[in-house]
Amino acid sequence: MTDILGPVATRRKAVLTPLGAATIDGNSFLGAWQARNADKTIPHCVENIESSGVIQNFRRLADAGPDGPAGAFQGLWFADSDLYKTIEAIGWEQGRSGTDRYDALLAELADLFEKVQLPDGYLDTYVQGTPDAVAFAHPEYAHELYCAGHLMQAAVALHRGSGDERFLAVARRLGDMIVKRFGEDGEPVIDGHPEVETALVELYRETGEEAYLRAAELQVERRGHRTLDPGRFTPAYYQDHLRVREATEAIGHSVRQLYLGAGVTDLYLENGDETLLEAMEKLWDSAFHTKMYITGAHGSRHRDEAYGDPYELPPDRAYAETCASIAAFQWCWRLLLATGKSRYAEEMERTLLNAIAASTSATGTEFFYSNPLQLRTGHNGDDEDSPSERLSWYSCACCPPNLARLLASVHSYAATADDNGLQLHLLTAGTFEGPSVSATVVSAYPWDGDFEITVRGSGELAVRVPSWAVGATASVDTKPAPGDYLRVPVHDGETIRLSLPMKPRLIRADDRVDAVRGCVAVARGPLIFCVEQADLPEGVLVEQLRLDPSAEITEEWASDDVTPLRLHLSGLVKKDQPDLYAPYEAPPAGDTPVSFTAIPYHSWANRGPGAMRVWLPLT
Repeated sequence: MTDILGPVATRRKAVLTPLGAATIDGNSFLGAWQARNADKTIPHCVENIESSGVIQNFRRLADAGPDGPAGAFQGLWFADSDLYKTIEAIGWEQGRSGTDRYDALLAELADLFEKVQLPDGYLDTYVQGTPDAVAFAHPEYAHELYCAGHLMQAAVALHRGSGDERFLAVARRLGDMIVKRFGEDGEPVIDGHPEVETALVELYRETGEEAYLRAAELQVERRGHRTLDPGRFTPAYYQDHLRVREATEAIGHSVRQLYLGAGVTDLYLENGDETLLEAMEKLWDSAFHTKMYITGAHGSRHRDEAYGDPYELPPDRAYAETCASIAAFQWCWRLLLATGKSRYAEEMERTLLNAIAASTSATGTEFFYSNPLQLRTGHNGDDEDSPSERLSWYSCACCPPNLARLLASVHSYAATADDNGLQLHLLTAGTFEGPSVSATVVSAYPWDGDFEITVRGSGELAVRVPSWAVGATASVDTKPAPGDYLRVPVHDGETIRLSLPMKPRLIRADDRVDAVRGCVAVARGPLIFCVEQADLPEGVLVEQLRLDPSAEITEEWASDDVTPLRLHLSGLVKKDQPDLYAPYEAPPAGDTPVSFTAIPYHSWANRGPGAMRVWLPLT
């Protein structure tokens, strides 16, 4: 197994260390998804990046004559970042599989980047290709540092994945420009969309150049001084209302908030400033304990793509942007490395197997931008911000390439090592090699809760036991504790067996989530389930269902790659009242018993558009 580091390769020793050698079994849920990402999603991104004109934006600058570039810039002003995320996905895929499928494309792009990049290192095709545009004149919305960050991360991925030096050289010139222009005595500019913080730290990790780390520190320290022009927004939208150490509530644009959390945690991992970690854990509590959907999604307001108030989590109006779920996953990973706490790994699993998995079709070529937990009968899905089914591409195409880069590197997030041994965080079949302990895991999770773990080497094996796994058993004397790690001293050749209970269960929300008061969600293992109109008897609408919480939930298995497991539920069909509003004392009579089916939330909308809901009212 090739030892290739993934997206976070810490220089300073953390509580946990990412593995360089990890492989997810191709027959597992995650393995099949990762293979589909390689075979379908990445090529689809490349095709659409080309057809939407993003690469042409570079070509027109490279071919520009004395009178400037021909034609007009195409797409949104931050379209460069979609190309960079796609390149990052290719870099991780090269490291994982050794593919040479994109060598010609990468050679052309390297040529273009080198030609278009200005002598001082600046590179942004919108600013460079738009008359009268001035670099960094509008940091609140221009996304120049955001795009720069994604270029740096793409270059790091290619360097780790294949040893490519050309993109890294471009990224270093760009990083050097940022250091010079925005350094200690430079302009106190921050970007309206956090992301460059993580990228600068990662560029430092790859090169050892401490100036990049200091540049990241300055970006963090300068935020919260209200220097960004809020325009029609507020400083909180940009997370510029309070300094990083003072902010205790997740607020504003959800993706920006979560990327900022990841970047600040990256900074802590390298500089060891405990005040940063303390602030991030408090902020995480706000985001994940008062503002997160049961699927692991973030952002309840379509307006400003933002967090709402605490416990403001309407299922039908959930914005729940795919990029926010990915950012949440990335932030949790960094906090896991920093602390070793299982709660961060648990939330990684929640969002990965529910919110993130739901964002991609079974074909790997269609995507949700927003991810509601309820779609009403008669929903008008013409708006791409709230479609009735996944779309092939978007005018704002941030989500598909973000998914591609995450899945190409998802094996890197499964396990870690420390001085004692090996830790398994994302429960999946695969092989994970640590310095002292390695493990081969056999399992059909998340469909089955049984694990067989064969160890090589000697030390401690730690396996995460989910908080819902009450009654878990293991073939060792230590009793598995839900919400913690099963820690076992192991020796070469030993096999450990762990069994997690997978009985379906009902979950209720805190009463302060008044949008779903009186409702429950159905879960089995780590998966959240939903009811889809396609599975209901003729004449019965999703909105009419009432679940009987005392009725037995049964399982049905099918030879279906999209929905191999269905749950059978029982309840009532509530008769519609004739008027929109009617006297409380006279509810309509005529409720009828009904049996109905629930499917994993991540597989909804693969059979065409139709109503769906996660939270079910009770009888």
